[in-house]
Amino acid sequence: MVEDEPVIAEAVARICAAEGLSVASAAHGAAGLALLKKCSYRLILCDIMMADMDGFEFLAEAARSNVRTPVVMTTGYSTVENAVNSLSRGAIDFIPKPFTADELLAVVRRGLKFGKLQEAAAGEPVSAAFAPCPVGYHRLGYASWALVERAGTVLIGAGDLFLKTLEGALRLDLLRQDEKVAQGSICAVITSAAGLAHGVMCPVSGRIVEANALAAADPALVEKDPYAGGWLYRVLPSELEYDLRNLKSGPEDRT
Repeated sequence: MVEDEPVIAEAVARICAAEGLSVASAAHGAAGLALLKKCSYRLILCDIMMADMDGFEFLAEAARSNVRTPVVMTTGYSTVENAVNSLSRGAIDFIPKPFTADELLAVVRRGLKFGKLQEAAAGEPVSAAFAPCPVGYHRLGYASWALVERAGTVLIGAGDLFLKTLEGALRLDLLRQDEKVAQGSICAVITSAAGLAHGVMCPVSGRIVEANALAAADPALVEKDPYAGGWLYRVLPSELEYDLRNLKSGPEDRT
């Protein structure tokens, strides 16, 4: 992990060690990039605020070096803008500080599973590992998607790649009709078979006009049909033009 706060680095190492995972730490971005030149890693946890470069510069440098290791961004300056920027710039996930052990483990397990799916799809059709986001849809990283409807509403849901990293959904908790959501905020929580809670980042801001009661009653529907019957909400957008600039169109491009 790339983290300049020793207390955080030690806590992450301790939590991961209890799960049988080893952690190599770097105190700043340049040191983290140097480690990547020497060794290969399954997952990178990177702070956004660092002395020598910020986490977004680290992402750019890693991409220029053709590093394909999944990166999770973290920061104590937790804003929806940081969450959105992290995913739009190539990170696969975002976790705000302070975080609990369970929150960290949920993100780490998603990241490790993401890497396995990425490897499985290498040299194979993407559909061999997961169903890619359809053409015409807009996505916030691999976490969620938005589909603009003719009526001006937006249908949103969780991406299949995100769902595959959970390895089974036991419960889906949705917000209620008329509640407001913001791009980059957590709009739904999926509890996995392992008992960990995984938040779904909302791809657009607006007001919920309909929540998918069928998906809430049967979370398996979200897994089976994530881009159609397994949608989460129908939203009346409030800043659609702005939000779409932060989203990518069509299939995922990290595989």
